[in-house]
Amino acid sequence: MPRVMSYMTPRDWAGSAFARLGVIRDNYKVVPGLYCVGFPDEDSPVIVSANYKLTFDALRRELSGIDAWILVVDTRGINVWCAAGKNLFSSEEVARVVRAARLSEVVSHRRLILPQLAATGVGARKVKKLCGFDVVFGPVRASDLQRYFENGSEATPDMREVTFTLAERAVLIPVELVLLWKTMLTALCVAFVLSGVGPDVFSFSAAAERVGDVALALVAGVVSGAVVVPLLLPWLPGTAFSVKGLWPGVFAAAGLLTVMGMDEPMAGAALAALSVSVSSYMAMNFTGSTPFTSPSGVEREMRSAMPWQLGGLLVWAVLWVALRFAA
Repeated sequence: MPRVMSYMTPRDWAGSAFARLGVIRDNYKVVPGLYCVGFPDEDSPVIVSANYKLTFDALRRELSGIDAWILVVDTRGINVWCAAGKNLFSSEEVARVVRAARLSEVVSHRRLILPQLAATGVGARKVKKLCGFDVVFGPVRASDLQRYFENGSEATPDMREVTFTLAERAVLIPVELVLLWKTMLTALCVAFVLSGVGPDVFSFSAAAERVGDVALALVAGVVSGAVVVPLLLPWLPGTAFSVKGLWPGVFAAAGLLTVMGMDEPMAGAALAALSVSVSSYMAMNFTGSTPFTSPSGVEREMRSAMPWQLGGLLVWAVLWVALRFAA
């Protein structure tokens, strides 16, 4: 039986850092199956988790001094909450791993402790019917497991509360920024082409001179939507993330144009439209990371907000090209 430690090695910390930066995020997982921490016996608790290694590591770090079994479900390397929403952390998958691990021969009880955020994908009655094990939903956070067991395996109200603190929001920022490099490169190539289009068909000198302004507007929009919005999320007006992203985008655009000394109204309007649209779009990336939204709400917001965001990009493109013809 694979035995895991309740501490992180330098290699684990390095892997965690790369995963949070998005470098190895899509393939950062452990093999599904049964693991143990400490020296569990047939009466020890069975804690079910996802096979995303960040999730697995967060769990085992909190089990110091606890003898327990860890049953890892194949969630395709996706965290508990997202996997449950995508029907990967499901009743069928939990039952399948229970049977594959021959868990009934390892423990004398018939009780599985699942993370509370798996409840959207797992039905206790269905798991009981499929494999004979009862499902108990433990606390939201692995950090509460010590208190959970000390409390007789009963979750207190604060263990049930989903939080989204400043630290929890800030930790999401690096991966958003790192994953953007391909999109930013593509956007700058498009901006370079549009910056050079004019009466002379295309001017490399004009493109080189004007693309810098577009790059600054893009950066302002990205920083507003991907950094400012998550940090100031509770205090930004509006309920939709796309709306929350508008305000930092507006202020960033105004500040950028002031610093640049932009005295051409059409150019200022174009760059402002670009910054605000990008900021609003980037803010929506956090809808799947918060307890404020639902899958249906996210889809509804995308359908209503994306046409306006695309319209803002179109306004920028038309005005930016038109400036060369008006010169």
